[in-house]
Amino acid sequence: MGKAIEITDANFDEIIATDKPVLVDFWAEWCGPCKMIGPVVEELAGDYDGKAVIGKLDVDSNPGISAKFGIRSIPTLLVFKNGEIVDKQVGAVNKSVLAKKLDAQLV
Repeated sequence: MGKAIEITDANFDEIIATDKPVLVDFWAEWCGPCKMIGPVVEELAGDYDGKAVIGKLDVDSNPGISAKFGIRSIPTLLVFKNGEIVDKQVGAVNKSVLAKKLDAQLV
């Protein structure tokens, strides 16, 4: 069963440098909506195990990447493919919305 990986300023570039879709959940411990979407992100990690990379980046611990992408409100979820942003979701949404974004990149 897949599990969301911890993404940091140090490993970010390496993780997104893949031809698989990469969903990055920008979150923080103090953020209520982040706690709501956290379990959804973990479920997606299981559903897309081997097909996509699902990870979480704590904005408080990793200010460099958060600043690079101008993350101002959380949760923000970015979808990368081949190192480039291909989709974005700001705010908590249900699982099907995020699944559609990943599915669109699996072609």
